[in-house]
Amino acid sequence: MSKLLSFKDVNFFYQTKAEEIQALKDLSFDIDYQEFASIVGPSGCGKTTILSLIAGLLEKSSGEILLDGKPIQKNDSRIGYMFQRDQLFEWRTIWQNVTLSIEISKPKNADQKKELAKELLKKYDLYDFISSKPRALSGGMRQRVALIRTLVMEPSLLLLDEPFSALDFQTRLNVCDDVYGIIKNEKKTAILVTHDISEALSMSNKVIVLSSRPASVKHVQILNLNGETPLSRREAPNFGELFDLIWKTLTNEKETC
Repeated sequence: MSKLLSFKDVNFFYQTKAEEIQALKDLSFDIDYQEFASIVGPSGCGKTTILSLIAGLLEKSSGEILLDGKPIQKNDSRIGYMFQRDQLFEWRTIWQNVTLSIEISKPKNADQKKELAKELLKKYDLYDFISSKPRALSGGMRQRVALIRTLVMEPSLLLLDEPFSALDFQTRLNVCDDVYGIIKNEKKTAILVTHDISEALSMSNKVIVLSSRPASVKHVQILNLNGETPLSRREAPNFGELFDLIWKTLTNEKETC
C-alpha cells in the first residue's frame, strides 16, 4: 500500500519571550492510504502541533512533509480538520452548517458538493434534521454533522483533534463507533490525536507513540484487532496486552524526562 502522508526528519521551533523552544525533533513517520492512525504521547509533547503542520496552519522549521507526494500548502484543500468541539453555529440550520465551506469557498462544482451533502445526510440518518438547529441534536448527532461538513469538501486526509473529549463516556463510545464507521465507509484516511489509549487502540490500524518534548517517534504499534467496530475491538483477547504495552511506553517516558 502506497503512502499518503510522509514526515521526514521534521523539526519545529517556536519562540517565547525568553527563549527558542524545540517542539519536534527529527520527526519521521508514514501514513498509508485508507489507514486510520492515532498519535499518543505525554501532555505538551506536540501532538496538536503535528496536526497544525499537516493542516498548513504552522510552517515547519526543517524537514519534509509530503501529502500524496506533494508538499503541504497553507490552507491545503486536501486536508479536513475536526476540532475538539464540533464548531457548529447555533444560529444556522444543520443544512447551513454542513454547506458552510461550500458557501465560503464557492468551488466550481458547488452543486455537486451540495448533492454529496444531501447523500451523506441521508446515508447517516440526519436528513430529517436539515431544517433543525444544532441545539435539537444529541452530542453524537452533532459530531456526525461536523464530520459530514468536513467530508463534503472531499479531503484526502482527515485530522481528528480529540473530537470526543467533550462527550460523556457512554456517548463517547457510541460516537467512536459512528465516526469510525463513516470514515471506513467513505474510504478516508484519518489521523486521531487523543490522550485515551483505549480510544487509540480501538479505532486505529496504527498507534504512533511520541516522546516528551521535543517530540520524536518512540514506538509504532501496528494493530490487527478482531472486531468490526471500536466497541467490539475493545473485547479482543489481546486488547489489554496492547494497552499495557502503550501505557508502559508512556509511563517510562514520563519517568525519564
